Amino acid sequence: MVQFDVPAIVPADPNANIADLLVERVKATPHLALFSVPQGDGWRDITAADFQTAVVALAKGFIAAGVQPGDKVGFIARTTYEWTLVDFALFYAGAVMVPVYETSSPAQIQWILEDSGATGLIVESLDHFQRFDEVRGDLPLVRDVWQLHLDAIDALTAQGALIEDAEVERRRQIAVGSDIATLIYTSGSTGRPKGCVLTHSNFVELSRNSYVSLNSVLSMPGASTVLFITTAHVFARFISILNIHAGVRTGHQPDTKQLLQALGSFKPTFLLAVPRVFEKVYNSAEQKAEAGGKGKIFHAAAAAAIEHSRLLEEGRKIPFGLKIKFALFDKLVYSKLRTAMGGNIAYAISGSAPLGARLGHFFHSLGVVILEGYGLTETTAPATVNQGDKSKIGTVGPALPGVSVRLADDGEIEVKGINVFKEYWNNPEATAAAFDDGWFRTGDIGSFDSDGFLTITGRKKEIIVTAGGKNVAPAALEDPIRANPVVGQVVVVGDQKPFISALITLDPEMLPTWLANNGLDGSMSLAEASRNAAVREEVQRAVDVANSNVSRAESIRKFTILESEWTEASGHLTPKMSIKRNVILTDFADEISAIYDEPVQTTNVALGG
Repeated sequence: MVQFDVPAIVPADPNANIADLLVERVKATPHLALFSVPQGDGWRDITAADFQTAVVALAKGFIAAGVQPGDKVGFIARTTYEWTLVDFALFYAGAVMVPVYETSSPAQIQWILEDSGATGLIVESLDHFQRFDEVRGDLPLVRDVWQLHLDAIDALTAQGALIEDAEVERRRQIAVGSDIATLIYTSGSTGRPKGCVLTHSNFVELSRNSYVSLNSVLSMPGASTVLFITTAHVFARFISILNIHAGVRTGHQPDTKQLLQALGSFKPTFLLAVPRVFEKVYNSAEQKAEAGGKGKIFHAAAAAAIEHSRLLEEGRKIPFGLKIKFALFDKLVYSKLRTAMGGNIAYAISGSAPLGARLGHFFHSLGVVILEGYGLTETTAPATVNQGDKSKIGTVGPALPGVSVRLADDGEIEVKGINVFKEYWNNPEATAAAFDDGWFRTGDIGSFDSDGFLTITGRKKEIIVTAGGKNVAPAALEDPIRANPVVGQVVVVGDQKPFISALITLDPEMLPTWLANNGLDGSMSLAEASRNAAVREEVQRAVDVANSNVSRAESIRKFTILESEWTEASGHLTPKMSIKRNVILTDFADEISAIYDEPVQTTNVALGG
């Protein structure tokens, strides 16, 4: 059994709670801009002291409205400044937030509020309220509903005007490290969502130790970021709390279509993103270059960037010819991409899925070091992460301080330490099944290098065993295919089948540009494109790239391009855009059966089916 233990750098404080992080920040730098909110074409700063004042005023409102210490309060909203304001106001009032994804269906809202025992709910919009209202009759415990679009924050602030500061301070200090801080429900990719009990210590100790580990990212001059990933997910929630501890200026942009505009005006120093965002940036730049007749220049620049980064990582000398090309492409290509992302981004933290070495090296040569990390809701997000001054592209880094990671005999990653959750809410059976002698079973398969850097190779439950007995990790095939601009999502299938195949969807955002660049009708529907010969040839090229990385027995022999896309609304993706494999296998069982109706002959060539 391989195991790596990284001792905590910051001594644990069992009495500290999350609210203490804001108190400490205000004492240290009261006039530091902790947030910036949109104002006209720019941003208006909110200092640490002003944020705390707003938090206390809103906490008084919750207290006046009858919220008691320990009460569960649901919250449905997009990623905005108000999200963190409400979060900390509930901490100060002694309550426990239960975040609900803003795309959740009425049935999902009902389950989370019912299972958690929530007595109150905050919604951002009329749409959110209407979804809740459909199931309100089945939620008798929900006493209060506050609607931000109806100025609930102002109303609560006014309602709490007579509450004494001392009462807020008393409630703020009630929770100790071992107490529940929040109840976050898993995304439900493998069944009904389970409530993860995350404690104050989970966030406090992880924030304090991560700040030291990621000091080069969080303490660079003018450190700032724009959050756009949903704060209902533990990944962005943790970063929002870490930023307060670290004094990082935070902006928000819930509409990803406006992201580039926001980055251009905010000019952040680092980003938090999932691999799909980096794929979109690369593919958009590539297709824009193709449309402008500069496709060859872009591809040459990309190749030079990747080669340049690989040589640097290996510690090898950069040939003179590559230096010249790199300097030329920096003016023609790289600098424009940097400017499009705001011009100041030095780092990006990426999680939720493998990024791939190609994109890691490409962005590295742009001057953006992508620090891949790994974690789950049950580990308060990060368990491992590459560091700003020491990272290895293609890995998810070493364990964070205070965290131990080991591999079980079957390769499953197990985690123990300051970040591991307390239990599943009201589910002792699931809690017991999740632990192996005190170690959390992640369900993921991985490997370590000699320096303790972890690489994720797949999900334990997703390993496909073909009829010939070959074990295949789907991610190794899916990730390279998904990198192609025309591809939306991929699911590799073949469990107990004679060969490996795949279901593939097209990307509705990138498809029109690709079609136009290739002399085809850009208005073609997904259904029409799925049957188009040129599109199928492009998908075949993507499949061939993936197949080149595996053995013949693991390669994709046939694929089907579906006529529709998989979305969160269709029930096939989680809010963080991960595929719900079990749902897809069930919903598209007929399409999968059709693939195997006429088995292909043994061949080294992948066949589009």
